[in-house]
Amino acid sequence: MRVICAWCEGEGRRGLLRIREPLDDPADTHGICERHQQAIFEAFPSASFPTTRWLFIVPARDPARYRHLAELLRAVPGATVIADRRQGERRRGGVRPSAERRRIDRRVRRPETNSLGYALVRFTVRETAARTLSPP
Repeated sequence: MRVICAWCEGEGRRGLLRIREPLDDPADTHGICERHQQAIFEAFPSASFPTTRWLFIVPARDPARYRHLAELLRAVPGATVIADRRQGERRRGGVRPSAERRRIDRRVRRPETNSLGYALVRFTVRETAARTLSPP
């Protein structure tokens, strides 16, 4: 059975994601590719940053880059710059998380890391937040 990205297929692209069992079944089934999945997630606003359209995440070990980017984007509406605060493996209540839980990537949005040293996450701004960004 072939798994086809329904969105790619709608765009006229090939969109084959994988072949899955039963292997002798020539039928197609549909899924979604990583590119279209991320595009869907970008359409959702951020609960943590309701007025943010672009979230720039700078490594905590690079404070000079953080300061530079924060100053550069200070006047850009919808841009937020943060330092990445994640530190290795998390522990809750002194107990290690189960091996199964550690294998799961719990991040829905995957930042685009680039060669300039920061990661970018795109959001759609909530309608009420968008009104506060635009001048009256």
